[in-house]
Amino acid sequence: MTDNLRESIQDSRYHLLVVEDSDTDFAVFSRFLQKLSFHNPVYRCYDGDDALDYLYHRGKYQNFSIFSRPSLILLDLNLPGTDGKEVLTEIKKNDFLKTIPVIIFTTSSNPDDIQTCYQKGANTYIIKPMDLNKMKIMIQSLLEYWFYVSILPSH
Repeated sequence: MTDNLRESIQDSRYHLLVVEDSDTDFAVFSRFLQKLSFHNPVYRCYDGDDALDYLYHRGKYQNFSIFSRPSLILLDLNLPGTDGKEVLTEIKKNDFLKTIPVIIFTTSSNPDDIQTCYQKGANTYIIKPMDLNKMKIMIQSLLEYWFYVSILPSH
C-alpha cells in the first residue's frame, strides 16, 4: 500500500465492523491491519446476536456516539447463535442499515452459501485464504477497494 493510499484511507469517519467468532482469525486480521497502517476504527462482535445488538444499539451498545453506524461490515457466516446469513437478512431488510456494504468473509466455498448470500444482498463474498501471504494481499485489496476506490454511503 503506498503512502498516499495509506493517508487517503485514514479517515476516522469511516469505520469497520468485524463479526468474527474466531479469536485466531480476528488476531490474524488485526495483525495485518497494523502492518498495513490501517488506523480507522475497527469494532468486533463475536457472534450474530452481538452484531445485531451493535447495529440496533441494544444492551451495551446503546451509546450511539461510541458505537456509531459502521461504514463497512465484514461478516463471517459460521457464527454461534444467529448465523451470518440471518444477520445479513436483518441488515438488508432495515432501511437505515441496508446501504452499509456487507462483505461475507468465510471459510465456506459451498455454492449454495455463495448464491444465498448474494440473493440476500451481500456486496462481496470472500473465502478466507489459509495461506498468510494470500490473506495479507486479500486484506490489502479489500481495504484499498472499499476505503479508497469506492465511495461509501453517507450515514
